[in-house]
Amino acid sequence: MANLLLGGLWTLSVFAGWGLAAFCGNGEPFDSCMDRLTVVSTLSGVFALVAASSTVGGLLPPIMRRYPEKSLVLVGIATASWLIALGVLYVGGLVGR
Repeated sequence: MANLLLGGLWTLSVFAGWGLAAFCGNGEPFDSCMDRLTVVSTLSGVFALVAASSTVGGLLPPIMRRYPEKSLVLVGIATASWLIALGVLYVGGLVGR
């Protein structure tokens, strides 16, 4: 459940404009802010792709029944990757501000 919530937070931050609202403002030109957030979102997206793949792999029912220890490792990798993706997005947004 935590991975789905972290994934939802990342998705809303990147695609629903939450990141734009949080990190653009205070007289900064819109184009430069959008360019910066595009770079940060792309870098963060690499970790989000790993996280999404690990989440799906860790939650597949056949894998969970046969190899529960590998599923736990995948879920742990997914959680760490979501946190890194969100961290990159947050730090990247603050650094350019």
